[in-house]
Amino acid sequence: MANPINAQRGTRDVLPPETRLWQLIEDKARHFFDCYHYQEIRTPIFEATELFTRGVGEATDIVSKEMYTFTDRGDRQITLRPEGTAGVVRAYLQGKLGSTQPLPVKLWYGGPMFRYERPQAGRQRQFHQIGVEALGSAEPKLDAEVITLAIDLFDALGVKGLEVQLNSLGCAECRPRYRDTLVSFFENRKADYCETCLTRMDSNPLRVLDCKVPGCRDINTEAPSLQDVLCEGCVTHQTAVMGYLDAVGIRYAINPRLVRGLDYYTRTVFEIVATEKLGSQNTVCAGGRYDGLVEELGGAPTPAVGWAFGVERLAILLEDLEIAPRVDMYLVAMGDAAEKAAFKLAHELRKSGMTVELSYAKRKLDKQFAQAERIHATTIGIIGEDEASRGEVKVKHLATREEQVSEANAASVARILGR
Repeated sequence: MANPINAQRGTRDVLPPETRLWQLIEDKARHFFDCYHYQEIRTPIFEATELFTRGVGEATDIVSKEMYTFTDRGDRQITLRPEGTAGVVRAYLQGKLGSTQPLPVKLWYGGPMFRYERPQAGRQRQFHQIGVEALGSAEPKLDAEVITLAIDLFDALGVKGLEVQLNSLGCAECRPRYRDTLVSFFENRKADYCETCLTRMDSNPLRVLDCKVPGCRDINTEAPSLQDVLCEGCVTHQTAVMGYLDAVGIRYAINPRLVRGLDYYTRTVFEIVATEKLGSQNTVCAGGRYDGLVEELGGAPTPAVGWAFGVERLAILLEDLEIAPRVDMYLVAMGDAAEKAAFKLAHELRKSGMTVELSYAKRKLDKQFAQAERIHATTIGIIGEDEASRGEVKVKHLATREEQVSEANAASVARILGR
């Protein structure tokens, strides 16, 4: 016997019944995207590597350490997408959505992403994100809208213990001043920082504030806050965002150490974090404003804001949720003529929109009843030789044990089931 082939490290199969939970998440997300008038976009899983080096930033951990990059047979540098925003912006530009769609162009996407990381709970090398991007408006109202959309979705799913953390990364006017202040703060403390932070001090000093090493985090509590040096425009923008969140009753906390790991963010950044279950990897949803990215990728200056959430992490928070598959009827048949009659009835009921299951083995009646209970069927349809000869089906309601006789056709059974 040949050795079995297993899934690669950092990937996992999503099996029933967990897939039902994923479907619930996806269905709820689509519902709220429709309510907020976000349209779906589907971009390729792989892109030119340059899209991410230019868009995400060469100094980020994603680009420098984590991307799955290869040379294809046409000698092109290709990367499996590590995040969704850069690809959406590329499609926005290539598809000329800014001139063919009303502004802001509001989009959503979902699918697998790829990063070479150390696998752990809620963090895989192939992981799945669902995200939104709104392009073409600098209004703080749009920042607040995307946060509100995320909270509405998570509330509808019944996710508990979430906290919104908010910060501003400033703009081209005030962030350089803060960078200089931060570099001065680090200068006399380099001996106390980890090697990764020392590298970031030269390439991207703000990322030092995101270090998870305990010693570095302790020092960073004394670091100057960007909140103290925001220009008037950035203060006004942040105040307006908070005002809109206050208007709809969304609670938030200002976290001056929140910087995010991607270079394209400006002004508003936020994370929605879980206060339980996820441990140190507790960010469920994250995003912010990226007013310079469209221009960086070759378009006209275009303000934009968006977020993404990890489906795997959200599923961990919902793992106690019991989602039984809906089966309207389990058809039990006894005898050759009954088997064919049950098969025909199942076909009609399925075409009418009902979920129907059959027995696929010659089982005794009690075994088939047990199977119906096991799959949580609402009713059992029983067709024996007598029922088959009369063109009937006996319908048993499992909740009440009530039995009714119906003609063996979809319309008659639907009336009995109230469908």
